[in-house]
Amino acid sequence: MASNEYDAIVIGSGISGGWAAKELTEKGLKVLMLERGQNIEHIKDYKNAHKEDWDFPHRDLPTQAMKVDYPVLKRDYPLNEKTYGMWANEKENPYTEDKRFDWYRGYHVGGRSLLWGRQSYRLNKEDFEANAKEGIAVDWPIRYDDLAPWYDYVEKFAGISGNRDGLDVLPDGVYQPPMPMNIVEESVAARVKKAYEGARHMVHGRTSNMTQSKPEEGRVHCQYRNKCWLGCPFGGYFSTQASTLPAAVKTGNLTLRPFSIVKEILFDKDKKRATGVEIIDAETNETYVFKSKIIFVNASALNSAWVLMNSATDVWDGGLGSSSGELGHNVMDHHFRVGASAEVEGFDDKYTYGRRPSGFYVPRFRNWGSDKRDYLRGFGYQGGASRSGWRKDIAELGIGAGLKDALTEPGPWTIGMTAFGEILPYHENKVYLNKKVTDKWGLPVLAMDVEIKENELKMRKDMQQDAIEMFEAAGLKNVQGWDADYAPGMGIHEMGTARMGRDSKSSVLNAHNQVWDAPNVFVTDGAAMTSASCVNPSLTYMALTARAADFAVEELKRGNL
Repeated sequence: MASNEYDAIVIGSGISGGWAAKELTEKGLKVLMLERGQNIEHIKDYKNAHKEDWDFPHRDLPTQAMKVDYPVLKRDYPLNEKTYGMWANEKENPYTEDKRFDWYRGYHVGGRSLLWGRQSYRLNKEDFEANAKEGIAVDWPIRYDDLAPWYDYVEKFAGISGNRDGLDVLPDGVYQPPMPMNIVEESVAARVKKAYEGARHMVHGRTSNMTQSKPEEGRVHCQYRNKCWLGCPFGGYFSTQASTLPAAVKTGNLTLRPFSIVKEILFDKDKKRATGVEIIDAETNETYVFKSKIIFVNASALNSAWVLMNSATDVWDGGLGSSSGELGHNVMDHHFRVGASAEVEGFDDKYTYGRRPSGFYVPRFRNWGSDKRDYLRGFGYQGGASRSGWRKDIAELGIGAGLKDALTEPGPWTIGMTAFGEILPYHENKVYLNKKVTDKWGLPVLAMDVEIKENELKMRKDMQQDAIEMFEAAGLKNVQGWDADYAPGMGIHEMGTARMGRDSKSSVLNAHNQVWDAPNVFVTDGAAMTSASCVNPSLTYMALTARAADFAVEELKRGNL
């Protein structure tokens, strides 16, 4: 019979959970990694990795039956044939909405590390200081310099491609060569730089898609297939399966247990320490207890809050970590789905090679330096340029030879970019346990009470108008702004439910990601974020996790945990 005692338990196997398992096992700890969903083995279980649109019965479009089964997922692009079955079963895992919240979850080994957008940026120095300067929420208990060496560490291992641009607003890192911009992007970037006299920048996207192989990890550089969501058999992008899990397995110190729903963290109120976890086997409904010296909670921001809320309720009504009154509060995402598009003339003799899985990035310029707006914080843009191909509108050509000829001619060059804006950490934006509704296993579900407010609505006007202005300043044609429907959660960047802080009275975690109320419990995923910045957050989760794991092992050695 397998052991039920370990040095460490990691709850969750996604981006941060994989890093926790890697770091703890490599430092000699016997680690149990618990995943509530199915196992997905690298390469073997990437069933759609080599398929094209025409290989799917409905050409990758969601069926009516899929829409019935996934009423939340159907609100946006994630519902499709290619990734069908990769997102959490909504009938088995419901949640309730006081206000609309689009929660896209990946319940399987690797979690959303198999489904993420892979854009990888560091927070800047100002991001760690803005709350204190502006009197917003609470101050981060760490600064950029505390995390910088850990950014270096995780970038080198994960394999981040990008350019060192020398911008304070977007700190440089340890990069492989960037994925080149295409000729139109280079031209527009030069025009933007000239038009704004170097005050705005259009730079290479920084992405976890590798441009150089890492044979020591069994990973081959990106093949420019742009099928990342289907699982990469080459290990060309960072995922748990391709990167951190093999490293952890190699140590011989890891036990991976899928289909394991953590019901609660067990807590000794006399010793003020967690002692382990109780799980429900998702397949058999049997319960098991596993003991450990330390616990890393990496179930994703909202599920990590759920685990804490459902634990030690005999000590705190609101659960483990709730003594400050902040557990479940300060929910953040990145608001987006607003930007502009345009046509680019003069390059009809040029085309692209391959299918690059990244594009360009425009770093934040609002409320930066001397710029002051009537709202706080800022936004950045992600985008790309391309030529329309056989999908272009050719209805007027009818059928026959004219149609065939048209299909062989690419359409005009177009360029587009979408803004991603920071959402402030409002205390009233929260999730909580709805005990009136239960999931398949009889557990209470989360209720969502989150909205964007006046600050974000003001920002969105600039997010659209600035995109239009930049394209017009670059001399592009047919410039059109757009602002689509956004609801919290759609950015898939949930953060803040167990924020870090300097005081146990106003935060859930300390500067080392320890739960104030149980110092042998660490939370290092999006739940820990004290503010959101406007850049994609996953790289920060990796750095926080590696830093906290290093600290945890040292504290264990000192006998402090």
